[in-house]
Amino acid sequence: MVMSRPGVGPSGKLVQIEYALAAVASGAPTVGIKASNGVVLATEKKHKSHLYDGTSVWKIETINEYIGMCYSGMGPDYRLLVKQARKAAQSYQLMYGERIPTVQLVQQVAAVMQEYTQSGGVRPFGVSLLICGWDNGKPYLYQCDPSGAYFPWKATAMGKSFISGKTFLEKRYKNDIELEDAIHTAILALKESFEGQMTPENIELGVVTQDGFRRLNVAEVKDYLANIIS
Repeated sequence: MVMSRPGVGPSGKLVQIEYALAAVASGAPTVGIKASNGVVLATEKKHKSHLYDGTSVWKIETINEYIGMCYSGMGPDYRLLVKQARKAAQSYQLMYGERIPTVQLVQQVAAVMQEYTQSGGVRPFGVSLLICGWDNGKPYLYQCDPSGAYFPWKATAMGKSFISGKTFLEKRYKNDIELEDAIHTAILALKESFEGQMTPENIELGVVTQDGFRRLNVAEVKDYLANIIS
């Protein structure tokens, strides 16, 4: 008979993390692409009903003026991590008088996520994060998973049908891709697993460049969609 510790399966995997990853895999498609002059984040914004008023609810969030974040998985878990990330960025700014490097912010958020895999009375976060930033004249893109593991990426996809999204990106990605092309590619990658019609209201785009991070407004998203559809 195979004996295992509570929460650890016979294969050595943490069962609760497997459940958290399943929540991520059933979440809305999310794509990140690092270009030579910036990073784009793109995600589907699902509406459960046409009565839903989601005008003030965003999936792509600003952490500081040069770092942005989005997710696939459980929204309430994400909001807590956004709060933790902003707190870490503010603490670093107050202590050192300069912006927190992207990788240090990623490490601090990943440490919070890892702590929740081994603490009593809590469960792992049911989200994976894409965090983008601009430091030292270069763009950065990282993914953080529920286990607390984090990875740098040139381009990646999370959420529903993430395998087809990654396959699409592997075929289309080039090391010298520029931001405008990356935005188009990100939208096309989302389209691979998108259900229904893509509209400016049901997708979100965010970009970081040497000028900082910002979420694109509805008019800008509409223009990009019009170019792709045409």
